[in-house]
Amino acid sequence: MSETGSEPQILDARGLLCPMPVIRTGAQVDQMAHGETLEVRASDPGVLYDIPAWCRVHGHTVIESREEGDDLVVLLRIGGDDTGDD
Repeated sequence: MSETGSEPQILDARGLLCPMPVIRTGAQVDQMAHGETLEVRASDPGVLYDIPAWCRVHGHTVIESREEGDDLVVLLRIGGDDTGDD
């Protein structure tokens, strides 16, 4: 669950190759509020490196990365770990 009390939004980026999973992640994040969570599901192994790097640059936090069968899952928090004091 996210800090806002809702389940994570899910972005299905399976079947997309670099850089599309990161581009789609950025577009989805632009529609989300600080503190919400996004679960990115992908098949390109590059997401395990590319999305965390993108999060560091843009101030978001990777909560976890994991493999689920053929899917790679990256869970991130929009706006990072701070308390919302922008």
